[in-house]
Amino acid sequence: MLVIHNSATKEKELFKPIVPGKVSMYVCGMTVYDYCHIGHGRLFVVFDMVARYLRFAGYELNYVRNFTDVDDKIIKRAKENGEDANELAQRFIEATEEDEAALGVLPPDHRPRATHHVSDMIAMINTLMEKGLAYLAENGDVYYEVSKFEDYGKFSHQTLSNLHRGARVDILDDKHDPLDFVLWKSAKPGEPAWDSPWGKGRPGWHIECSAMIHRCMGKHIDIHGGGLDLVFPHHQNEVAQSEGAMGKPFVNTWMHLGYVQINKEKMSKSLNNFFTIREVLAQYHRETVRYFMLASHYRSPINYSHENLVSAKEALARLYISIRELDLPNNVSEEGESFAQQFIAAMDDDFNTPLAISVLFDLAREINRLRDGGAVMEARELGARLKALANVLGLLEEDPEAFLRSGVADDQVHKIEQLIAARDEARGNRQWAEADRLRDELSRMGVVIEDGAGATTWRLIN
Repeated sequence: MLVIHNSATKEKELFKPIVPGKVSMYVCGMTVYDYCHIGHGRLFVVFDMVARYLRFAGYELNYVRNFTDVDDKIIKRAKENGEDANELAQRFIEATEEDEAALGVLPPDHRPRATHHVSDMIAMINTLMEKGLAYLAENGDVYYEVSKFEDYGKFSHQTLSNLHRGARVDILDDKHDPLDFVLWKSAKPGEPAWDSPWGKGRPGWHIECSAMIHRCMGKHIDIHGGGLDLVFPHHQNEVAQSEGAMGKPFVNTWMHLGYVQINKEKMSKSLNNFFTIREVLAQYHRETVRYFMLASHYRSPINYSHENLVSAKEALARLYISIRELDLPNNVSEEGESFAQQFIAAMDDDFNTPLAISVLFDLAREINRLRDGGAVMEARELGARLKALANVLGLLEEDPEAFLRSGVADDQVHKIEQLIAARDEARGNRQWAEADRLRDELSRMGVVIEDGAGATTWRLIN
């Protein structure tokens, strides 16, 4: 029975889909004005894991993740570049999709763009105004009136009095209250704009997700996810405007990720302490990055460092080594069912990937034991089980040799294999000192060699 930690209640809750057997899941996507950093990569990987597991568990999933393609940051960056805002957004939408694929992230079922749903946003704003929850200010902007929504702040576990103490009261513009947030921005020269009942303008950020969820998934959804930094104000405002407009519950289960940190400080573009997905994947294999992200629980912070990525590769290599040179069957037999049940129990406990990965290592150890004992057929069947379970996490999808030798140029492979052949020859001639010298040379190149029955295999250690 799947239980998920609900950010709205701060408790683990038994997951009960609105429609039995079906799950609707929406995740806040990228504001597309730059390349994605590794913090965004964690969002992609974690919810890819959630989507894979829900489907593995037999649910029919509708997974939606949006693109915000009109925003102050996009407009500002386009002006700096001397570029059309729409063209800039399109360029970075394509770059984001490339980064997702490079991380082994399966595409969501739908990737709506904000600019394609402006009419839906206008309709929702109209509903809010008709219900007295929004107002047109003198400057032409439309604001949501926070004081009119009962229990505003409850979702984010804050009180109105505390929120007011932290608000900037010196800049009210035409708001009734400093906490009121913009739903529609009146047009400014040179900016993208659409016709509306309140004149030309463009939507505010918060209204986008509510309107796209309503259009793509309906009034009430099972799971809504995003980064921890979105709890307030973005998700709090989504709750207010969605429930205000629809008059019914908006989301059953909220999921939020822990931060990716650099030296224990949150990684972000505003702090200029980030690495793009492209920069990271230029150094590390995509499965190494996925392992690094999933070896910690999704709600925990993780610290990005070269040392942690190297440790991730070494750990993942042990799983690959267990199925190396095993001719795995295409189908999974009943062998290893107890391991599968342990894996499922871990994942059913709020997607406990660290515990699920520990089950994979238990399975790998059993495979090694069987193979070393000569029970190759049984090892092959357990290997198929290991690969199938790891695939739920997007791991062990590569050919073992390709992964274990990843990052090695062709000319370096040739040199390594020449040295190994020379060492094999030295060992055959009982020239132990020369064999040891060649092993040391390989070790300095970052190569681990393993002498097996009839053959020597190798892999990189970093």
